[in-house]
Amino acid sequence: MNTSFPFTATECVDAFTRGDCSAVEIAEATLARIEMVNSTLNAFTEITAPRMRREAELVDSARRQNQPLGPLAAVPYAVKNLFDVEGITTLAGAKLYEQCPPASRDADLVNKLNRAGGLLAGTLNMDAYAYGFTTENSHYGATHNPRNTTRSAGGSSGGTGAAVAAGLVPIGLASDTNGSIRVPSSLCGVFGLKPTYGRLSRTGTQMFVSSLDHLGPLATTTEDLALAYDALQGSDPLDPACALRPIEPTRRGLNQDIDGLRIARLTGYFDEHAGPQALWASQTAARVLGASREIELPGVAAARSAAYLITASESGALYQDRLRTQIDLFEPLSRDRLIAGSLIPAAWYQQALRYRRWYLERVMHLFRDVDVLIAPATPITAPLLGQPSFTLGNREFATRPNMGLLTQPISFIGLPVAIAPLWPEGGLPMGLQIIAPPWREDLCLHVARVLEQTGLASSRTPRG
Repeated sequence: MNTSFPFTATECVDAFTRGDCSAVEIAEATLARIEMVNSTLNAFTEITAPRMRREAELVDSARRQNQPLGPLAAVPYAVKNLFDVEGITTLAGAKLYEQCPPASRDADLVNKLNRAGGLLAGTLNMDAYAYGFTTENSHYGATHNPRNTTRSAGGSSGGTGAAVAAGLVPIGLASDTNGSIRVPSSLCGVFGLKPTYGRLSRTGTQMFVSSLDHLGPLATTTEDLALAYDALQGSDPLDPACALRPIEPTRRGLNQDIDGLRIARLTGYFDEHAGPQALWASQTAARVLGASREIELPGVAAARSAAYLITASESGALYQDRLRTQIDLFEPLSRDRLIAGSLIPAAWYQQALRYRRWYLERVMHLFRDVDVLIAPATPITAPLLGQPSFTLGNREFATRPNMGLLTQPISFIGLPVAIAPLWPEGGLPMGLQIIAPPWREDLCLHVARVLEQTGLASSRTPRG
């Protein structure tokens, strides 16, 4: 096996287990690839080469001693820089945190991947505080999309999307408040999973909006996505949102057929806010999957408005004291929105929470008749870096806050969503949201796998 990157995570595990290569060889190939490519993309903010080499040596030693190997043995991965990594200051994309002491321990999910045999390559660029959809960071630079480096990688987890799409690592960890896993997955053309709210632990991460924040993986294949997700599962008493639910493996169900699965395409708001490529992705996937129905969700626009209110109010409250005392350190692209959020009346916030309960009840009612919903992930394909706006029909939208037009109404109520990357004409990818009821990540991944097996969905990771 040639140890030049990229590999899928599954290929890494198989090759290492067979003895075709060592974990150290995989680590060195990964670091060499990052050194060669990252200066163009600006995906990494910190490369943890010494740690990666140590972890690789430990995995090699375990194999030599015939010790049990984890499910991610010798698999490189990287994490958005809001995850705590022992010995590194957790930036959350913000100059505000530069002078904070290094983390004393790993985040819970980083620890889980380490125990599974993963090799940490580093931390990844993001929009400051996770507030944005383009990863245009005034302090740490913009991340460039590996599909076209003049374009945005999406956000706020743009570094994660770019690193996986460029084959720097086969698995990346990210967060999603209003679309920050799904937007980069769509614009960079990789598979992604935003699990059910409360499914995965958030301990050891810098929160943005606690009532909306999710964590999850991005990967180059559905097999890798399920492999990572299974390793990340487990309850956490330190995270009040992380439900005490059993681990439910998903990989074994990936190759089931789709017969009998009731799939519906979301229309109305999701068509009205979809450009030609987004509409193509939704309609083509519906045809390939045999989606038998089209459904219009009730109150979607109001749901997005309520999501904005909750986001602004909670993030404004989180940063209110520092806005008073350290305003010169704040990201200029986010500062005014945080100030405005800190001034939102409590009654508005409570009204948004009440609407969320109403909206969830209405959407759950739909799942009595269907198993899975599909919709585009972003209104357009990757915009140019610095592009101030985009047009849908006769309406113009500011780019940075509105790439989440189609994701916010779903994360608002915590549903699990997988992203499958489709390829309309024009050479840039478009993600499809695959949405299931709470705790049914298996359905999301299963439908993504079907699309991958038909050839409609693919990460098309560049090799060389």
